[in-house]
Amino acid sequence: MLLNYKLTQATNQTSTLPVVLLHGLFGSLENLNIIGKALGENYDIINMDLRNHGLSPHAATHNYPSLANDVVETLKGLNIEKAYIVGHSMGGKVAMQIAHRHPDMVAKLVVLDIAPVAYHSRHDAIFSALNAVANVTISSRTQADEIMSVYIKEMGVRQFLLKSLQKNDSGEFNWRFNLDVLSAQYQNILTNIDANDSCLCETLFVKGSESDYILVEHRDVIAKLFPNSKGRVVHGAGHWLHAEKPLVVNKAIIDFLQ
Repeated sequence: MLLNYKLTQATNQTSTLPVVLLHGLFGSLENLNIIGKALGENYDIINMDLRNHGLSPHAATHNYPSLANDVVETLKGLNIEKAYIVGHSMGGKVAMQIAHRHPDMVAKLVVLDIAPVAYHSRHDAIFSALNAVANVTISSRTQADEIMSVYIKEMGVRQFLLKSLQKNDSGEFNWRFNLDVLSAQYQNILTNIDANDSCLCETLFVKGSESDYILVEHRDVIAKLFPNSKGRVVHGAGHWLHAEKPLVVNKAIIDFLQ
C-alpha cells in the first residue's frame, strides 16, 4: 500500500539520507511536525500517514508487518533506499518492525516511548469516546468535545483526537482514521513486533520519565532484539515527550543522528 506523505526538503542539507517520521495510534503525519521542523534544516523530512490514519488508504488488516511493508513500499516508490526512521508509540513499533524486516533500509532508528513488547489494553475510554461521537449526528467540534469529555477528562487528549475529526462535503463530521478497523484490530496494535533475532541497527530509545510504556522489565528484550541500542530518559515528560519537552527530545535525536 502506498501511503499519504509530506516531503519537506532541507533548507541547508548536510545529509543525503532523509528522516522518516511515523506517528502513533489515532494520529496523523502532522503529529511529529515539531521534530520535523527541528531536523528540517539539515535533513529532508518525510512525514507519513500510516494505513487507516490521516489521508492514507483504509484496509481491513492492521498489524505491524503490514504497516512496515506500507512504509517500505512508499519509500521505494520515492526511490529511497535508506533513511533514518523515527517513530512514536505505535509508529515506534512500526519503525522497529521495519528495522527487523528491512535492516538495509534503516541508517539509524529512533524509538520514542515504546518497547517491542505486548501491552495490556489502555485505550478503552478513548474507543468509547470515539464511538460515542461516531454514533450520533453532531454539528460542531464543540459538541464532539462535550460528548468525549464524559469519557476522557484530559483536555489535551481530546484536542489531539479532535485533530482527526473532519467535515465532509455534506457537512457531516466523521473520523479520518478507520475507527472500526482500529477497534477490531486493537490486539494487533497491542502485541509485540514480529521479531526473534537481533537487529544490529544503531538505535536510540527515548523514554519519558513519567511514562510507563518503557519499563525496567523491558530491558532484556530490548537488549536481545536491538543489541546496538542505547536509552535516554527525558525527565518531567510523559508519553507525549516530544510535545512536552521538545527541546530536550529534539536535541537527543539530532545528537544521535549526527
